[in-house]
Amino acid sequence: MIHIGLSGWGDHDLLYGPSVKAKDKLKVYARHFPVVEVDSSFYAIQPKERFARWVEETPASLRFVVKAYLGMTGHQRGQPRTEAGGTQAMYDAFCDSLEPALETGRLAAVLFQYPPWFDCTRENVQTLRETRRRMDGFPCALEFRHQSWFAPAFREKTLEFMRDERWIHSVCDEPQAGMGSVPTVLEATDPHVTLVRMHGRNAAGWQSAGAPNWREVRYLYRYSLEELEAWRLHLQRLQQMSRDIYVIFNNNSGGDAAANAKQMMELLGQLSPDGKRPSDPRDTQLEEEPPEQLSLF
Repeated sequence: MIHIGLSGWGDHDLLYGPSVKAKDKLKVYARHFPVVEVDSSFYAIQPKERFARWVEETPASLRFVVKAYLGMTGHQRGQPRTEAGGTQAMYDAFCDSLEPALETGRLAAVLFQYPPWFDCTRENVQTLRETRRRMDGFPCALEFRHQSWFAPAFREKTLEFMRDERWIHSVCDEPQAGMGSVPTVLEATDPHVTLVRMHGRNAAGWQSAGAPNWREVRYLYRYSLEELEAWRLHLQRLQQMSRDIYVIFNNNSGGDAAANAKQMMELLGQLSPDGKRPSDPRDTQLEEEPPEQLSLF
């Protein structure tokens, strides 16, 4: 089955009315989409209680793709950071935080997105082996940002390695902007799950990492219907290789992700979790909970 969703749930204004509180947005989000990417876990290991609350407050239909903590993917280059207790303690804390989602079958994948300087070397291959060992028991997806992994000389070896080490392939649609980007490789490496992330095609914005306004331009892109139709065919091809395809729209610098995701669901002939067509208008407010009645006896 193909599951469509967004990266994060707080910044998609199309989904929420002005009076929806931040704490209620995930509940509203779950009416629209069956999967969400948790990106706050990239910046800090989230408390286990927070994941438990997210699981408890949303319907069983909602699945979570959780980004691995940046200390686990080497994004701190040039900025040494000592984790309390060392590397294993960091992994243990991260894995423990995911238990509520894992135990309820709500964890679609843990996404290890490596930085653009993580190239195809013997040392980095060993890092991936060690990481997968530390994450044993968790479904883990792998996304590269350095083109060397899919260079003609390494493409098939990379895919074979991912299959052997039980890495889920995170297939990317992103600007082709030199070595710091990867091509779209329509191959599954796990028979159960494949992840697809739609980053947009803003080549100039893609190169803006480190600029003061990078968040405003890096993912500034709206897919056309023609581009989405091409991806509909790609997704149907991937579905022949994996049981579940989780598609995350990350092109939200300009607020386009939710609209594009709904368009893709329409092209696939899907209904939203609330049973409505994705394009149907909705009451964007949560129903007010009745006030608690004072009992005298």
